[in-house]
Amino acid sequence: MYPIHLTVAAVVEKYGRFLVVEENVGGREVINQPAGHVEPGESLIDAVVREMLEETAWQFSPAAINGVYLWTHPDSGERFLRIVYCGTCHNHDGQRALDTGIIRTLWLTQHELELRSADLRSPMVLRAIRDYRDGARFPVNMFQQLDLEELAARAAVV
Repeated sequence: MYPIHLTVAAVVEKYGRFLVVEENVGGREVINQPAGHVEPGESLIDAVVREMLEETAWQFSPAAINGVYLWTHPDSGERFLRIVYCGTCHNHDGQRALDTGIIRTLWLTQHELELRSADLRSPMVLRAIRDYRDGARFPVNMFQQLDLEELAARAAVV
C-alpha cells in the first residue's frame, strides 16, 4: 500500500472560464488545476499559493475550500488526498518561467473540460469544478497546522 500524497489545488473562475494547466506527465499531455504536493513544514494555504505561482505565474488569494478529495489511481494504486481552494488570481508575471512539465495555462469552460475529460489528469479536476459550481464552500482556515513546539506547549499546560 502506498502512502497518501497530500496535495493542494486551486479553482479560479473568470468570466465563466476556469484556469487550468496543460502539463506533461509520464510522456502524456494532460489538463489539471494548478496543483501539487505540500512540502514538509509548509501550510496548506502556503502550498496552494506557491503552486499557483509556480505553475501559472499568477498570484493567488484563497477565499474558501471547495472540496477535499481522496482518490486512488487505478493503475498505480497511489492514493491522493487533495484539498482544493477556490479564490482569485492577480498580478500575472508574463515573464516568469513556468514549473518543469507545465506546457501552458488555459482558460476553459466547464463544457470544454467535459469534452476533454479523457485528457484530465484525474477525475478530481472536473469534480472540483462541479462542486465549485454547485456552491460548495468551507472556511479557508478549516484545517489548522500544529507544529511540535505548539503541541509541547499545550501538553505542558495540561
